[in-house]
Amino acid sequence: MPLRCCRFCGCSFQPSRFRPDQTVCSQADCQNRRRADYHREKIRCDPVYRQVVRDSQKKWRDEHPGYSKDYRASHPEVVERNRKSQVRRDQRDRIQNLAKNNLAFDLKRSLAEVWLVGSEAKALAKNNLASGQLFIFQTDTSSRQTQADS
Repeated sequence: MPLRCCRFCGCSFQPSRFRPDQTVCSQADCQNRRRADYHREKIRCDPVYRQVVRDSQKKWRDEHPGYSKDYRASHPEVVERNRKSQVRRDQRDRIQNLAKNNLAFDLKRSLAEVWLVGSEAKALAKNNLASGQLFIFQTDTSSRQTQADS
């Protein structure tokens, strides 16, 4: 039987004679990824399997009611990382909801110079609506006119 290339690690391997259609080598990491991919796909496609998984997870949570609270208390770095990740997800979702949105006034006709500053500004493709603080600096034109009149 000819050698095959693993779809996860790229290494060559000899398929099992019992599984001639084998596409993943026998390394533990590759097999774990294969199982996880299968599980994810099965949950996505099979509503009965999805419900069984949900019921199983609910049963475990009911049998271990304080687990989440204890875990968060003993792993503050995970809590902080999750908090930061949630802020990023919220910002991404807000920005994605603004896609091709034209609710802002026409900045091209304004005499003011507008600068979008901050980490969110780089992700505002095709948008002219941004949340943030607005600072308006207006030049004093009356002092210029008095100087020109004299």
